[in-house]
Amino acid sequence: MTTITLKHPITADGREVAELTLRRPKVRDLERMDKVAGEMAKAVTLVADLAEISPDQVREIDAEDFTAVAERLGGFLGGGLPASGKPSATSR
Repeated sequence: MTTITLKHPITADGREVAELTLRRPKVRDLERMDKVAGEMAKAVTLVADLAEISPDQVREIDAEDFTAVAERLGGFLGGGLPASGKPSATSR
């Protein structure tokens, strides 16, 4: 697990969320992500699953914070997802 402090907190379920805790992804998370159309939508799906928040709540994350989240995901995935949501060349 890894925790990311948001520079720009979001509101989720009526409460302010200033940090996200992401669990390590499992193959089933990657399979679920793979079924979603669109590279950014894949990233949103994976973040939602790993942080246990809704995709709509992920969409409220500031772009700067999402970049930090994507970088952490890249660490889980061996280079994985840049902020665009597209897998990098090293993760293929």
